Amino acid sequence: MHELSLAGGILKLVEDAAAREHFARVSSLRLEAGALSGVEVGALRFALDAITPGTCLAGATIEIEQPPGQAWCLRCACSIEIASRTDACPRCGGHQIQPTGGTELKVLDLLVHDD
Repeated sequence: MHELSLAGGILKLVEDAAAREHFARVSSLRLEAGALSGVEVGALRFALDAITPGTCLAGATIEIEQPPGQAWCLRCACSIEIASRTDACPRCGGHQIQPTGGTELKVLDLLVHDD
């Protein structure tokens, strides 16, 4: 389950920010896991819940947005929305598509407290 290592990376990123920016705890964390990122959102949420007790993320509300995948169809020369990397272009049915978005896992923002 690679989501556990992803959760550990997210926690490290937040703890590094806490040390650098001098905040004690996070009340809200907002993430984005695109449809093409390869992240199983339920497993990531489970992993975060498992590793956050005793950290600055303990008790934080964690929101995970899941934007759709975006791709460029080489045949149509247009931007399309896709759910998976194996999808065909909905306009022409071709498979000559290049993903352009929805491939990332990123921290969007934190609401922090210095107490």
